Amino acid sequence: MQKKFVPVMITPYNLKAKIDFGVVENLIDFYLAAGVKGFFANCLSSEMYSISEDERLELTRHVVNYVNGRVPIVATGSFGLTIEDKAEFVKKIADTGIDSVILITGHFAHVDEPDDILWERFHQLFTLTGDIPLGLYECPAPYKRIISPEILKRLLDTNRLNYHKDTSCNVDSVRQKLAIAAGSKLEFYDAHTPNAVASLQMGAAGMSSISGNFYPEILVWLCQHANDPDRQEDVAWIQAELQRVDPLIHIAYPMSAKYFLQLRGLPVRTISRAHVLELTPEQKEVLNNIYQDFRRWCKRLNIREVATEAAAYH
Repeated sequence: MQKKFVPVMITPYNLKAKIDFGVVENLIDFYLAAGVKGFFANCLSSEMYSISEDERLELTRHVVNYVNGRVPIVATGSFGLTIEDKAEFVKKIADTGIDSVILITGHFAHVDEPDDILWERFHQLFTLTGDIPLGLYECPAPYKRIISPEILKRLLDTNRLNYHKDTSCNVDSVRQKLAIAAGSKLEFYDAHTPNAVASLQMGAAGMSSISGNFYPEILVWLCQHANDPDRQEDVAWIQAELQRVDPLIHIAYPMSAKYFLQLRGLPVRTISRAHVLELTPEQKEVLNNIYQDFRRWCKRLNIREVATEAAAYH
């Protein structure tokens, strides 16, 4: 089975901090040229907690319409105060034409509530949403609720899940979940770049990490070659390189990604609703150095960098 890289899309803004749909299209073209095999729209990287309900729907619908069936699209849909509210939004975002509605695990139980409560609320939402395909996302906000293997098994038995984005950052946890999901229709994506090779070699469908908003070509290459016996030296080398820089790109994210995409020639402004501070000169220098690292990685691995127009906003 071909391994797939699915980026968690960022949201570009214009000078009035409104969604810049033209640049959304630039980003989609960029991702597709890099070889991605899907999109996760309306996610934490999209600043989903900083945009309105109407904006979430409009953004997702725009992505669906512009992609026009070229690759699958998923988007977060578990917004609302009550389970009934969440079910209504699930239906609304499903109507945009996405392939699966993603549920934030931390939306279904408080941090101190047991898994029985989590299961009960998931079951209630499943009942209220017909046969809409669903997925899970162990989003870090409002808090990171890691799904236990037992809950995953119960959810899989409903035959409603086809997607899981894992943020456990734990190889043993990933191994257990992959064993449970084996033979099901669930596609398992690891969000933790330092886990990439281990997850891909254990049977994950692909990766869905923030690093794809910096250098998607590298993650696409890794998904393609993680199990290639002739490239294991290069695989180990690039995994070590990605692990080295991964903590650095998380600083001031998603602003860091927007600045990096500027370096790559994309017309993405360093405007964010989620991160209001400007990048410091030191943070920019770190990202400048990683950009040079990225070009070096491409040269060693014989990867063609996606060509973009000259940067205009930095």
